Amino acid sequence: MTLKNRYIAAALPFWLAAALPAVAQTIAMPDVTQISAKPITVAFLMPENSSPRYEQVDRPEFTKMAKLADPNVNLIISNANSDPDTQLNQAQSAITNGANVLVVDPVDGKAGAAIVAYAKRNQVPVISYDRLIQDSEPAAYVSFDNTKVGELQGQYIADHTKPGGNVIMIGGAPTDPNAFDFRDGALSVLNPLVKAGKLKIVYSVMTPDWSPENAFQETQQALTRLSNNVDAVLAANDGTASGAIRALQAVGLAGKVPVTGQDATNGGLTYILEGQQSMTVFKYVPEEAAAAAQLAVSIGATGAPPAGLINAQVNNGKIKVPSVLLTPVVVTADNINSTVIKTGYTTLAEICVGAAADTAWCKGQ
Repeated sequence: MTLKNRYIAAALPFWLAAALPAVAQTIAMPDVTQISAKPITVAFLMPENSSPRYEQVDRPEFTKMAKLADPNVNLIISNANSDPDTQLNQAQSAITNGANVLVVDPVDGKAGAAIVAYAKRNQVPVISYDRLIQDSEPAAYVSFDNTKVGELQGQYIADHTKPGGNVIMIGGAPTDPNAFDFRDGALSVLNPLVKAGKLKIVYSVMTPDWSPENAFQETQQALTRLSNNVDAVLAANDGTASGAIRALQAVGLAGKVPVTGQDATNGGLTYILEGQQSMTVFKYVPEEAAAAAQLAVSIGATGAPPAGLINAQVNNGKIKVPSVLLTPVVVTADNINSTVIKTGYTTLAEICVGAAADTAWCKGQ
């Protein structure tokens, strides 16, 4: 009932990595066995549609994993479409309709505390999924190591930006606590280089709703303010990266400066193949969904998590939440096949589209 281990090659500077033989990455497939056969009801509440991952990946994977953990589980699945009030209403409705446990990816980490409080009054445990619900008492938390995500992005920028280069940071939503973890992780790598005069962070902003359009406008503003003197863009996810790339395209810089991302979306992977985005951070969502499903079924059926699954505690401002933290992986054009393709997360047909279809990479597959 636990997840298999992953073995991930350590990130190396590009000049050193090029001199060494390739190191294979192994990403474990989720291994979910039946925990219960009780007909419990689990509500899975997603936050938004701005990233395609929730409807295209999280929803079907959580559904599949929950039914492996309990063939008789009843699922209530909702998407709040970026509205915290809607999400609270969805939680209340799920409890009214008999939910034994809620799995909540909060629209707003702080506003999500109201969901936990309401559920607690109704003796319904809440599992915080992907984003941490703050200032509350959820039963558990499942996510990737978000600080590590930022560290991987920051290290990529450190390794691929010319000495003294100007870096702009297009962060995530200010309502998403993960966005601050991503930023803090990146800054833990970049700040020492800034202090040493090896890099400059010349513009930094958060992006409401993780909106690609907002990211486009912010990157435009940064480019205008800096007279296009930009050497790297640390974008928090593939959506913000897409907005940044549009702005870079308009001034002829797309493909000439490193751009980070996250989530390994099909759009982000296509940009990588085209050479316009440099990397993305792959969070193998089926693994996250598997952990959440096991927690939900076990807590809903027995009141306790499965033995051996919890591997950390995360302070949410009120308690240290029992947590399952998973390991993210850097994906570039060099390892797309051994990561997102090998795991079945996406297919060549889905990413070799548009201009990418004519690249040597796609033609050589």
